[in-house]
Amino acid sequence: MDIIAELEKIVGERGLLTGKDVSARPNHAWGLGSCEAKAIVRPTSTDELSQVMALCHAQGQTVVPLGGQTGLVDGFTCNPGDIGISFERMHQIEQVDTAAGTMVVQAGTPMQVVQERAEKEGWLFAVDFGARGTATIGGMISTNAGGNSVVRYGMTREQVLGLEVVLADGTVLTAMNEMLKNNAGYDLKHLFIGSEGTLGLVTRAVLRLRPKTRSIQTALVALDCFDDVVGLLRRLGVELEGKLSAFEVMWRNHYQFLTEETGKHQQFLPVDYPYYVLLEAQGADQERDEDQFMSVLGSQMEAGHVADAVICQSSQQAEQLWEMRDDVETLAQAIFPIAAFDISLPIREMEAYVSDVEAELAQKCPGTRLMAFGHLGDGNIHVGVGPVEDRHAVESIVYGRLAQVNGSVSAEHGIGLEKKAWLHCSRSEVEIGLMKTLKATLDPKNILNPGKVLS
Repeated sequence: MDIIAELEKIVGERGLLTGKDVSARPNHAWGLGSCEAKAIVRPTSTDELSQVMALCHAQGQTVVPLGGQTGLVDGFTCNPGDIGISFERMHQIEQVDTAAGTMVVQAGTPMQVVQERAEKEGWLFAVDFGARGTATIGGMISTNAGGNSVVRYGMTREQVLGLEVVLADGTVLTAMNEMLKNNAGYDLKHLFIGSEGTLGLVTRAVLRLRPKTRSIQTALVALDCFDDVVGLLRRLGVELEGKLSAFEVMWRNHYQFLTEETGKHQQFLPVDYPYYVLLEAQGADQERDEDQFMSVLGSQMEAGHVADAVICQSSQQAEQLWEMRDDVETLAQAIFPIAAFDISLPIREMEAYVSDVEAELAQKCPGTRLMAFGHLGDGNIHVGVGPVEDRHAVESIVYGRLAQVNGSVSAEHGIGLEKKAWLHCSRSEVEIGLMKTLKATLDPKNILNPGKVLS
């Protein structure tokens, strides 16, 4: 059987890409490489995808789901024998319930489109990160994406009420729950959120929206020690009455690099301090929230907990700060080839962890630089190391130290191919064994994103 010809019968000529149309697409993180799949299928509906998967299952044909391809762990990498599944033609917002605050969307819908529609309807879609214009809802769900607002709203998992999923054999699981409360047996959607397309392919989702905020306060503060960073997080959580929506920390080396060394971003504060925190608070009363924000930060400075601060007086200033925080591309280019790490660990361990890793890198991998920044408020920091000659040596240092403090090798990016060999640092043998049991049950022929997450 010519499976390519059979697939074209299902999705039509426009639904199938081959040759240069495939190779023009990336195959690795950071937009690198050339897609090696023998074809990319682009269904327009759940029914078409169901037929595609039934055919692939019968033929033992491996498939790799392709979202916005903004992932950083090679979760969408294709081998020459694979079929890529792109959801780019499934991009409709099907329904917005303005009374309940829910939205039904197809998997290929870009995050920014969802954000803009929610705002238009007077609501907020709470997940946000730098790749908002390209990342798709299906990809976000499959990786349980995090981002800048997790400290207040939680990760993607907390924004998903229901799912529709096509299983390996083409069976359609429809669990499009719209209620916040539904304890009728197992909540099966959680099997697929964060599974990176290895257990099923998400086609549609019911998203939870949040009340739209009317005011946003943003500031960049400098601190003299890590204890002040931790203390500020705790105090703001209380004194801002739950309005703290972002707590983004940059170690001095990262802030200095982006402002002084590259000159690409404005230096709002001197580079003399060991830590910088980008703060954001969201509320419903502009005048009251602004007064409260100013008062709380002022009291923290008077008490000596904050060494210096700049409070944004315009949305343009706030955008400049966020552009600096989100500018991972400049970092990656400057210390290429880069090893980028997305880790989580107890906040109490962070200061010593970064210091210890930096010292060990200097000893064992001379010539490399370490840049540290991240969300911190939710226990997540990003570490960039480069230029890297021996990636395994660098990973051994970063993940070896992480295992000692019971951290996670992936806070929000997933496992993919890149972190598969290190999964044991964060999951026990029993946990990995149960993951393999689930995989074997739902995908006995191992055709769904094979080789990702689990060997």
